[in-house]
Amino acid sequence: MLKSLAASLGLLSATVLAAPALAGGNAAYQIIVSKAEQSLVVYDGDQVVATSRVSTGKPGHTTPSGIFSILEKSRYHESNLYSSAPMPWMQRLTWSGIALHESNSVPRYPASHGCIRLPRSFAKQLYGMTERGVHVIITDNKVTPLPFEHATLFSPRVPQPEGQLLSDAELRPSTIDASLKSVEVAMADVLPKAGAQAKVVLEEQPPLRILITRRSQRETLIDAQALLGELGFDAGTPDGHIGKMTIAAVNGFKRWKGLSTRGDLITQGFLGALYKSAGRGEPPLGQILVRQKFKPLFEAPVGIADPQIALGTHFIEAVNVDRYGGKASWQALTLENHLSSATAKRLGITTQADDTTTYDAATALDRITIPDDVRHRIETLMSEGTSLTISDTGMGPETGAGTDFITITHSKPKA
Repeated sequence: MLKSLAASLGLLSATVLAAPALAGGNAAYQIIVSKAEQSLVVYDGDQVVATSRVSTGKPGHTTPSGIFSILEKSRYHESNLYSSAPMPWMQRLTWSGIALHESNSVPRYPASHGCIRLPRSFAKQLYGMTERGVHVIITDNKVTPLPFEHATLFSPRVPQPEGQLLSDAELRPSTIDASLKSVEVAMADVLPKAGAQAKVVLEEQPPLRILITRRSQRETLIDAQALLGELGFDAGTPDGHIGKMTIAAVNGFKRWKGLSTRGDLITQGFLGALYKSAGRGEPPLGQILVRQKFKPLFEAPVGIADPQIALGTHFIEAVNVDRYGGKASWQALTLENHLSSATAKRLGITTQADDTTTYDAATALDRITIPDDVRHRIETLMSEGTSLTISDTGMGPETGAGTDFITITHSKPKA
């Protein structure tokens, strides 16, 4: 999350505009770069804080489009890819070499080797405004975050401790749930007077990074291995790898259910019969993954209706989060993300979500079912700047150690 701006922003550069009145100091910030306009816009909620011209990657060194966050900051950095070229006020977006940084050459057309060049005065000012974890959205065409509401989104809640909460006492840590972080709970040494109110003082949580995507073959196989074991078919350790024990267990189950053992090992027919036999309903098609402070926190299955239709790629961020009042506002934007024919076939998608006006964030959330226990855990941890990404294509190769979820998007090929 960005630090609060000074009361007067002043002119960051000749091309920078400051909003006449800044939004609330605890609103979430987003940085949006448009490659079509060669521009950068800083948003505080839905308010524009500042803008600047930029220069993105030239042909052959195109700056990738997608959803990123600031991973590392350095006042002075030298490129380890291009002859130790200086990169002052560097803010890294990927470990493979994409960053925001100052340059003395910022023509308003693509000219860099993939980074996003910024005018000198603006680069310094932007560096002072940001912190690690701030989202940077890079798009081919201009997008704008807009206020957004949907019943599937999360509402913050206070963890409820067991037993009576007493007031006016020395604070001491108490773990509410073994799966959650500790919170500070007010406990009393003596009984309070009639009418005294209990107090729960919540530790400020770093924002969650949430990704909803389609299940990978590994996740599907891990659950299948576990269910086979429950039914008496020893598939070995549930590790997502197809070995001799897994093959024998799957084929043994298929013979028990009268299914063919020819062709693909893991089929929808096999999974449907397996989940039904284990009393687990329909096999889940989606996965929710949660990170915090650049580290995986937990993951769980979710439901996706009409799986043959692409979900599209959407970014939704919580602002004005009131953890005590159980309220949050959300901002959403939808990114163009055309799937290659090979990717669509692998995911079982027959209808693309290229029309972003039809396949928007609300349409995607209408098709997603999140289990109550997963929702509860997220809602007790969420804070200002918590974000949700929805994407058919999963984490992407840039996501790894020391990153948030990095989602790479692709524009539809021109005819």
